[in-house]
Amino acid sequence: MNISEYMTEAHATAVEKGWWQDGDRNFGEQIALMHSELSEALEHYREYGLDPKFMMFDDGDFDPVKPDGIAVEFADLLIRLFDTCERYHIPLESALQVKMKYNKTRPFRHNNKLA
Repeated sequence: MNISEYMTEAHATAVEKGWWQDGDRNFGEQIALMHSELSEALEHYREYGLDPKFMMFDDGDFDPVKPDGIAVEFADLLIRLFDTCERYHIPLESALQVKMKYNKTRPFRHNNKLA
């Protein structure tokens, strides 16, 4: 699947599960929820580090165990991002292509930025 297809699927699932039932969700809240997924990834990292046995998840049946780990939190971030972009017609895939192309033209460390 490409990014646009993931966006369509993420939003369709969110709608099906009732997350857009009352019309528009607050855009700022959507951003905050994306932040929360990154915070959960950081919490997992602080507890387990980058140990590969805690990085991934059981990719089997999922029942009754909910998938967990840094990779899953990053996946949750993408799902929230894709859902939001699809709902608000934000052309994420095109923007990603343009931005990656632009980044190749930037100077080393953007002229000595620290972070």
